[in-house]
Amino acid sequence: MADVLAFAELRDGQLGATAREAVGVAATIAESLGGRAHALVLGSPGVSEGANALGTVGAASIRVGEHEALGEYNPEGFVDLVVAHIRAGDYAAVVFGATTLGKDLAPRVAALLDVPLATDVTAVSVDGGTLSITRPVFSGKAFATLQLDATPAIVSIRPNVFQPADRPTEAEVTSFTPDIDPSKWRVRVVGRKAATEGQLDVSEASIIVSGGRGMKDPSNWNLLEGLRSAMGSGTALGASRAVVDAGWRPHGEQVGQTGKTVAPKLYVAVGISGAIQHLAGMRTAKTIVAINRDADAPIFGVADYGIVGDLFEVVPRLTEEIARLKAGD
Repeated sequence: MADVLAFAELRDGQLGATAREAVGVAATIAESLGGRAHALVLGSPGVSEGANALGTVGAASIRVGEHEALGEYNPEGFVDLVVAHIRAGDYAAVVFGATTLGKDLAPRVAALLDVPLATDVTAVSVDGGTLSITRPVFSGKAFATLQLDATPAIVSIRPNVFQPADRPTEAEVTSFTPDIDPSKWRVRVVGRKAATEGQLDVSEASIIVSGGRGMKDPSNWNLLEGLRSAMGSGTALGASRAVVDAGWRPHGEQVGQTGKTVAPKLYVAVGISGAIQHLAGMRTAKTIVAINRDADAPIFGVADYGIVGDLFEVVPRLTEEIARLKAGD
């Protein structure tokens, strides 16, 4: 009972950073417990191809459930399969990503297993065989360290916080066809509205350029788009709640307590005052740069670097300098 399971989430039918991070954390916990990391993948037929890549971050056993009905996330279908797999494997811990999907699935799994769930985890360790976790509390103003003595210990990890280490493992990949009856499901996906094609989701970006009410008008977002382009691939646009509520930007870009929680390598806050709800969603970014004309803006309290000035002067100059440096490379 020292093995640890990672739910390897698919995004657009592919195993991405979220799956690798979950497996990496599972491998870290399993190593401390003297067990192995396992991974569970659920998707449409064909997803088993490439699943062995999870072995590079420590998955020793990878089970892939393939069914046409699993091509889209369905809470009823997924939760039953995950719970059955956990019970059969007798795992010490289970790791999910704290993504939109993970935030829906993990609580359902924990409820059916009648065990507690630690969400939005930013650090894990094993102390005397017991899993200890760290997670933000009070809208990110403090961090709590908790011990989970339940079996299995279920956690969901904040995206982009855990960088999986290289753990080349000879992974055993097995696929199966779940015995499910989608006609009995009470919830069905009838359509999907995707974000703008080619636009990177803020929850997966390593760099985020985010704007607030200081941008004054949605037509000024071209300044941030230029900065994003100068910074290159891996950069996404974000927005404060006030901007989204005003209809300037889509909800998918909202960062904060009622939006998306992010932890990029670099977060550039432009014209954002730093309300506590916004800070709760981005203060765990590795480096924070704030640009605001108000020297007393709360955002400067969490920023690693701050520029007090007119963003309409600072951002174009910053974009030019970054582009110049990139051209020099």
